[in-house]
Amino acid sequence: MNKKEIIANMIFPEIKDTIQDLEIRYPKRNLPDGAIVTRFAPSPTGFLHTGSLFTSLVSTRFAHQTGGVFYVRLEDTDQKREIAGSGEKVLEQLHIYGIDPDESYVVNGPYEPYVQSERKNIYHTVIKEMIMNDLAYPCFCTHEELDEIRKVQEEKSVLQGYYGEYAKCRFLSDDDIIEKLENKESYVIRFKSKRSQDEEIGFTDAIRGTITFSAPVNIQDIVIMKGDQLPTYHFAHVVDDHFMRTTHVTRGEEWMPSVPNHIAMFEALGFELPIYAHFPVIMKIDDGKRRKLSKRKDLEASVDFFLEEGYPIEGFLEYLMTLANSNFEEWRLEHPQNDIFDFQLSFDKMSLDGALFDMEKIKSICKDRLGLMDADTFVKNAYDYSVQFSPELKKVIDQDPEYFKAIINIERNPEKPRKDYEKYSDILRVIDFMYDEYYFNRVAEGLEFNVRYEKKLLIDLLEEYRDNFSLEVTQEEWFEHMKNLAVNRSFAAKGKDFKKNPELFIGTIGDYAEILRLATCASKNTPNFYFILSILGKERVIARINNTIGVLKQTQE
Repeated sequence: MNKKEIIANMIFPEIKDTIQDLEIRYPKRNLPDGAIVTRFAPSPTGFLHTGSLFTSLVSTRFAHQTGGVFYVRLEDTDQKREIAGSGEKVLEQLHIYGIDPDESYVVNGPYEPYVQSERKNIYHTVIKEMIMNDLAYPCFCTHEELDEIRKVQEEKSVLQGYYGEYAKCRFLSDDDIIEKLENKESYVIRFKSKRSQDEEIGFTDAIRGTITFSAPVNIQDIVIMKGDQLPTYHFAHVVDDHFMRTTHVTRGEEWMPSVPNHIAMFEALGFELPIYAHFPVIMKIDDGKRRKLSKRKDLEASVDFFLEEGYPIEGFLEYLMTLANSNFEEWRLEHPQNDIFDFQLSFDKMSLDGALFDMEKIKSICKDRLGLMDADTFVKNAYDYSVQFSPELKKVIDQDPEYFKAIINIERNPEKPRKDYEKYSDILRVIDFMYDEYYFNRVAEGLEFNVRYEKKLLIDLLEEYRDNFSLEVTQEEWFEHMKNLAVNRSFAAKGKDFKKNPELFIGTIGDYAEILRLATCASKNTPNFYFILSILGKERVIARINNTIGVLKQTQE
């Protein structure tokens, strides 16, 4: 046994496997030609970021549209920052958005375990062989020694880091290393870089094409195993994506500077390099400047925000698809009713620049999706939302689900349906007047009738409408009847007539309808008024008109 093998066995005495054993245990996946294997690798440190949802959505679509596999791996090697339960919550949130991994740390598969802290033996097997082959070495430098190296580099105005002549432990003899290990000195394991300072490196990104990093790159002897025996992100990425047989590493562009280090390790280990695809980072305009969507600053950085506000899943996913491919919106116009997953993503249609987060666009898309949704689906989704986030809305729906459905179904079936809601949390704000409790609260707050109409006139108009009110007519007949009542009271049947000769009229038929709306709905704006009256029913409409007349009489001068 040579000294490198002695060192490797001193560090990893329990490891008996080799890299070749791992190759046999985790063979290449048996998938169709062209099938893509992607992964999402969250850390259990908090909520699911909107950018992570975007990455997961795109990654799962590329995998599934090619007959491949999308899996989720939990990267929990930074255990000081771990938040209990957050790993499971991430999967729950992905599920809500229709993203269910084929394999994960909950739904295991043939490449388990899917939690990095449980893959320690795999990492140690690879590192042990790297030490034997002079690709890695233990570093015993203390924090104080590393600080001293940095100070020297600052004084010399040279590249900072652990490399070349500054990599002190790189030059320890095998005997020195053995002695330090026997003395139980603390250590980390570093990758032994073979790159020179004048060497460039390039690779082909599936989205961005050929990318070249100018010298010097990846000359650092980076840490691959920390003092707690767990791997660093960079090393774990290389080992996991190789032995879990990831074909495409799909991730945000903020990880692009790491690629040279990853390539160096893939090459040193003789592993096949996966295809990298770096997505644009989601940006936001703040004080006139573009910046990354921030967990700390932006509520919309968390998918919880959109769930709690009740933005429809379909709408928010569709917005993310507009960020994913430039031709998605054109496809949507041609296929307004199709499931978004019918769209075929392509790497060459992805943006190269940071995608600008646009709340107004999200609202517009969500309004479209809710407008096109059939009443049964809308009501079910609204109720599911209310159960989790809005007890008040749940109470309203529970009173009479069919009544609620009738309200929601107003003008839902025409070629161009109404678009009254952006999100489920809007529902009560839009329709609360349909429920007497909310209607009378609105009345108590005051009805804002047009000040040019005296209360006596308002009372006369309402009494006349009440005495002639009927719902046993078609919408056209109802409107014609209302128009006749208005015209007989000197309201103009057409707005242009009023504009032309305002002295001949006291208002327009729109002004007349507003008076009726305020009396029956305590609101100037409602969905289709005829359907509102029909759903309220004659008895309730007359009761509300009488109530308004009573309020007007009480305050009449």
